[in-house]
Amino acid sequence: MSTEDKAGGVSAVSKFADETALNVELDVEVDEAIRDFRLSVHAWSEAAYSRPRVAAEQGRSRSWRLAVVWALGCVLVVGGVSTGGVYEHHQREMRIAVARAAEQQRQAAQERARQEEEDLLAKVDSDVSREVPSAMEPLAQLMAGDVTQ
Repeated sequence: MSTEDKAGGVSAVSKFADETALNVELDVEVDEAIRDFRLSVHAWSEAAYSRPRVAAEQGRSRSWRLAVVWALGCVLVVGGVSTGGVYEHHQREMRIAVARAAEQQRQAAQERARQEEEDLLAKVDSDVSREVPSAMEPLAQLMAGDVTQ
C-alpha cells in the first residue's frame, strides 16, 4: 500500500504540508493577537500611570475627614457627659444650700418663739410679783402713806 492509498487518494505529505501551513497561519494570527494585546495593555498601563491620582488623594482626604468627625463626636459625647456631671454637682450644691437656708430659718423661728415666750413669762412674773393690782395701786399708796403717819 502506498501513502496515496492510505490517505484516500491524497498523499500524506501534501496533507501534512497543508496542516503545517494551516498551523503556521494560526500561529501567525495568534502571535499577532498576543502582540496587539500586549501593546494595548502597555498603552493602558502607561495612560493609567501618567494620569493624576485623584482617587488616592480623595481616599486619604476622606479617611482624615472620617477621623476628624469621629474625634469631634467623641469630644461632644465626653463634653455632654461631663456637663451632665457638672450639672448634677451644681444641683446637689443647690439642694444643700437650700437645706441650710431652711435650717437657719427654722432656728431663727425657734429663737423668736423662745424670746416671745421669755417676754411673756417676764410679764407674767412682773404681774404676779405685785402685791396689789395696778388698778388698786393709787389706793395702796394712800394706805402706805397712812401707815407712816
